[in-house]
Amino acid sequence: MRSCAFAMTAKMTRTPLLPLRLALRELRSGLRGFYVFIACIALGVMAIAGVGSVASSLSDGLAREGRTLLGGDVAFSLIQREAKPDEIAFLRARGTVSVAATLRAMARVPDGRLALVELKAVDRAYPMLGALTLAPTIPMADLLAEHDGVFGAAADPALLARLDLKVGDRVTVGSATFEIRSAVDAEPDKLAGRLGFGPRFLVSIDGLRATALLQPGSLVRWTYRVRLAGDGADDKAATALADDARAALPEAGWDIRSRNNASPQLERTISRFTQYLTLVGLAALLVGGVGVGNAVKSHIDRRRDVIASFKALGATGRDVFAIYLTQVMVLAALGSLAGLVAGAALPFIIVGAFGHLLPLPVVPALHPEALAVSAVYGLLTALAFGIWPLARVHDIPVAALFRDTVAHEVHRPQTRYLVWMALLIALLVGVAIGLAYDKRVALVFVAASAMVFALLRGIASALMALARRLPRSRITMVRLAISNIHRPGTLTPSVVLSLGLGLAVLVTITQIDGNLRRQFLAALPERAPSFYFIDIPSSMADRFTAFLKQRAPQAKVEDVPMLRGRIVAARGVRAEDLKPSHDAAWVLQSDRGLTYTGEVPKGSKVVEGEWWGSDYDGPPLVSFEKKVADGLGLKLGDTVVVNVLGRDITATISNMRSVDWQSLGINFVLVFSPNAFRGAPHTHIATLTEIDASPAHDVAIIKAVGDAFPMVTSVRVREAMETIGTVVTNLVLAIRGASSVTLISAILVLGGALAAGHRHRVYDAVILKTLGATRLRLLGAYTLEYLMLGAATAVFGVAAGSIAAWLIVTRLMTLGFEWQAGSAAMVVAAALLVTVVLGLAGTLMALNQKPASVLRNL
Repeated sequence: MRSCAFAMTAKMTRTPLLPLRLALRELRSGLRGFYVFIACIALGVMAIAGVGSVASSLSDGLAREGRTLLGGDVAFSLIQREAKPDEIAFLRARGTVSVAATLRAMARVPDGRLALVELKAVDRAYPMLGALTLAPTIPMADLLAEHDGVFGAAADPALLARLDLKVGDRVTVGSATFEIRSAVDAEPDKLAGRLGFGPRFLVSIDGLRATALLQPGSLVRWTYRVRLAGDGADDKAATALADDARAALPEAGWDIRSRNNASPQLERTISRFTQYLTLVGLAALLVGGVGVGNAVKSHIDRRRDVIASFKALGATGRDVFAIYLTQVMVLAALGSLAGLVAGAALPFIIVGAFGHLLPLPVVPALHPEALAVSAVYGLLTALAFGIWPLARVHDIPVAALFRDTVAHEVHRPQTRYLVWMALLIALLVGVAIGLAYDKRVALVFVAASAMVFALLRGIASALMALARRLPRSRITMVRLAISNIHRPGTLTPSVVLSLGLGLAVLVTITQIDGNLRRQFLAALPERAPSFYFIDIPSSMADRFTAFLKQRAPQAKVEDVPMLRGRIVAARGVRAEDLKPSHDAAWVLQSDRGLTYTGEVPKGSKVVEGEWWGSDYDGPPLVSFEKKVADGLGLKLGDTVVVNVLGRDITATISNMRSVDWQSLGINFVLVFSPNAFRGAPHTHIATLTEIDASPAHDVAIIKAVGDAFPMVTSVRVREAMETIGTVVTNLVLAIRGASSVTLISAILVLGGALAAGHRHRVYDAVILKTLGATRLRLLGAYTLEYLMLGAATAVFGVAAGSIAAWLIVTRLMTLGFEWQAGSAAMVVAAALLVTVVLGLAGTLMALNQKPASVLRNL
């Protein structure tokens, strides 16, 4: 025996591949007990690989179609003004130029009905790149040409349906009449634009001028697209043109985008959503890690006799650890491979099934970097969660392994294994944070995950301690149920951990979903305006306000001047060199609404500094919204440079305000002293707030304003919020679908945890049935046990999920939060049902075992 032991030890020392051979030999009998292990790793890896592959395919598509999406090599945008002759000459000297203008307007049909449209005026060179898809197809020259004082137009099918129009009908916009000659199916440059609150209405530049909507200060965005000459049309040349334009025309106030940055907002959105989905996949892996630990522990438990034999033959604890670690890594590799195949195929499946419906240019391809990252995640998760149960076998003597059949002993792994586990967890955390788009969000996710794991483990220990200290019940079922919660080898830690993680994720999703629906689809704030009216000429502002008060005497009317400007510098630092916080970066990304006033705006409160007063006539001052100012690192006395209508205006920060954005009233991040824009052409914006106004009354208001002030655009707040709500609903559906991966993993882990305890359930059931327990009494005891575990875990899941949802809604989305009791109750009910059903499914199998066959093998 000793010679055999020596031979085995020597052979293992000389043959590094022996652990692999022994591990594979043990797996010849099948993967029983490891299906949950493999499924958990595969699901998490698939989620991360699929998200990474789709995001990379989409990024490749955006990069490849950048020129088409932008409509040229470089695009220069101006708000509220057209480019000056010298600016146009500069652009035309560098390449072919195409001009487009976009604004919101009201389209009227002959019977008086009106609809808000996103008006887009283009020149004859449009589109320079890509194709405008029309139904029916008409040459651009014929589509938009003027015939007998009537201009041509193409309309979004949604507008035709809304106003019951067809090709050949006429509509009026401002002072011009348009004949709808085709419907717009697709625009090549649509993704580079902004969110629209109305359907597209495509006209010519001449047609736009005929509407008389181009008043001084009108909110019109002029875009000048430059197509470089053939050989010079590359990213380097496009960047050079953008740099030259900034240097040659520093006060032009261009918003410049090049072909490699066609839609920065879309790219930022994709990056953020990719990070979220990656974190969802990582959450699925972390939940699955619990399943890995359960599966490894159960496997070690089943292989006690084999481990004892290895040690009896002279294998060291390190040898046994190496064999079973190799086995775990082989199984993790199998799960990762399955996940990689599914994730890599996802872009091809999406394009194949939905390619004709996708508005985004997805170019399916294999992305080795994304696949490698997901494989690393999968293997690290398997190692991190598998080492603890594996390491326990290192120092357990042979006698203890045999004795463990009837007496469960807890062994703390050696320090070296704990160090390895800590290093692996640190590596996993480092990869998750290092590869994140927003490292702060990733850090919060990691910290929250660690806290949840610790809390759930603490809750499991507290439940076991409480059950151990409860007075002995006289009711057999209750006594047995309580004993099962704290007995050696209990399922309590595994059930609480897997169920708690799944519930926390589910509650978070349902609470966010409910709050977003409440915010955008259900009820608007009580103080929210009924209408916004934009592009009110300054010369007509007083008359327009009087008109509204006459039409709606019980309504509240607010009117403020409005300009658009872009922050070009702050505290002496150029905007592009500032390092804003995540929450404040949006202020620098494009032009912003500005106003001036001598009074503190309604809905604002000065929290730092002093207001300048209505009679102030000194150097320009500005009031900043406090949170945004903090995000930009600004303080009282700092200077801010804003480009307005091609001029740089420098103002000193006089005070900071807190703003009630949720009232949806008129308010601005930047409010200037009245003298800051003296003489600058601008328009006004007004709101009308009515309580309990009927839809018919709203229609009458829109029609009356359209008749008396055809240049003014009316935006019904509820319709605008419904448009945003549609986007939010689609986003929530995508989040819900992605998060289902985590929930599936949680259910798998819960089922695996219950299956891992099946052998103990069989022994318990056989012994108790032999002693006279009835099937009904045992079922009642187990049902009560699962109900108590499920209820205790549900309390934590609801609390943790609600807190997480509150933080996301209030801090990240800056919206109001209202706890959704109904959805929380449904989650609790579903948790209890799943726990009891899965638990009793295994219990019924245990109760069906014949006592004689089981007792003979004890």
